[in-house]
Amino acid sequence: MGPIRTLDDILDMLRRRASVIFWVILLGAMVSLWVAAKQQHFYESSAVLQITRPKIADELAKSTVDGSSARRLQLIEQRLMARGSVLDIIEKFGLYKDLPGLVPSEKVALLRESVSLTGVAAAREGFADDGTISVLTISALMPTPEQAQAVASEFATRTIELSQTSRIEQARETLTFFVEKETALISEVAELENEITAYRNANNVALPGGIEMRREEISTLNTGLLEIEREQIELRRQADQTTSNQRQATAQRMLEVFEEKLATLDAQRDLLLNRRSALERSLETTPEVERQLGVYERRMGQLQTELELISQRRTEAEVGFRLEASRQSERLTVIESAPLPDYPATGGRKKKALMGGVASFGLALGIAFLLELRRPVLRSVAQMERETGLTPVVAIPYLDTSSKRRGFFARLRMAFGGRRRSGTEPSG
Repeated sequence: MGPIRTLDDILDMLRRRASVIFWVILLGAMVSLWVAAKQQHFYESSAVLQITRPKIADELAKSTVDGSSARRLQLIEQRLMARGSVLDIIEKFGLYKDLPGLVPSEKVALLRESVSLTGVAAAREGFADDGTISVLTISALMPTPEQAQAVASEFATRTIELSQTSRIEQARETLTFFVEKETALISEVAELENEITAYRNANNVALPGGIEMRREEISTLNTGLLEIEREQIELRRQADQTTSNQRQATAQRMLEVFEEKLATLDAQRDLLLNRRSALERSLETTPEVERQLGVYERRMGQLQTELELISQRRTEAEVGFRLEASRQSERLTVIESAPLPDYPATGGRKKKALMGGVASFGLALGIAFLLELRRPVLRSVAQMERETGLTPVVAIPYLDTSSKRRGFFARLRMAFGGRRRSGTEPSG
């Protein structure tokens, strides 16, 4: 520190550099007042949204909108901060009209920096974090209280609308997908049934369910054939007895009657035999036909299983869409509207001016100290003894008579530049 080591040295420095300190503090105070006067106040307004739980429990009716609320809000924020949306808000409220030199991209960047969306995570259930948000705060920092309130309210309204719209769109798209899938499966099942029917007709294969009926019919025909054969045997026995017991004329008439009955039974028997043969032929299939029918049956079973699953999913999607359309699922509600701010969010002008004055005082002390270090001169007996160990015999004061005739700027230049000798200069 050179010759400045004690409190007396510091006080002596302050007395000698009083003019420098005064002018630096004065200039610093003027600059601080000018900066504080030019400072623009910003006002902050915040809207608070709450994510409410569904009115109907998920176990009873589950929504088809999946994913955590934090991720959905992140997607909503990205859509809100898109260039088109931000420019729409700027044009709607006439923001930054006092800055005509800004291009649209700069205005978009300013508004993005002025608006913030902050979510508060919901309480955890156990040790897993499911990404659920309970409260969303939307804050806007604008030059006027009215703009801050309007912008915060606009972003809150658009957030609620985007949340509701995106949920309904997702539920509608899910329902549309399963409806289209179900319609396609129903059409595919109908086409496969037509293909199976055509294949069976082309190969004389009975349709499912008709095989049992034809087998029952064959059994009935066999019973009828047995009954006809029994009647034929009975008629032949009666004819034999008539021939042996009756006269020839009577026996001849009775034999004619028996022959007619036997002919009728033979005709019935031939008809039943032909019908049975046709039924038996219809039940006969080749191995290739059976293999193809097995392929058809397996494919039909897969389609039926898939159709049942898709029908169940379509029902769930329809329930989810109705929940979203009636706003009975998870939704955003305003629990605190954006108020009109009473005070600016930035620091006060008086505080900034005071801080500038304090900084000016520190700067003045620093400049005075640097001027002393620039010319480290021994100015007192105590400094002479401390620095050299020699005791001066006499101390002759330095008288500068020419300083009275110098102008103001010359004295100021001399104060900043220092003097070769000032104060009392010891002499050995």
